[in-house]
Amino acid sequence: QVQLVESGGGLVQAGGSLRLSCAASGSITKDNILGWYRQAPGNQRELVAEISNDFNEYYADFVKGRFTISRDNAKITVYLRMTSLKPEDTAVYYCYFHPLGSMSGYWGQGTRVTVVS
Repeated sequence: QVQLVESGGGLVQAGGSLRLSCAASGSITKDNILGWYRQAPGNQRELVAEISNDFNEYYADFVKGRFTISRDNAKITVYLRMTSLKPEDTAVYYCYFHPLGSMSGYWGQGTRVTVVS
């Protein structure tokens, strides 16, 4: 089992910035992916960004140039730096941990981000 604890959500004005953090603990495999999904009301959960343990990054088109994902392998923590936030970025952001080679992963409880204009 893997436990994920997120922090850093909140209310911010459009154009502002936030940083999300997610700390993983438990049965951590060496080869893994940490990442962030989000889900806005009435929408499906969608991938925002992810990063492998060897620091390969992926970003959804709608956040490229605005969001930066990073990780600290010693702390097993993933970060999402969000800048130039837009009202359409409003959602619950979920951290996930995916052991490479596994069919499934683990989810955090979610942290709410609200961007107001």
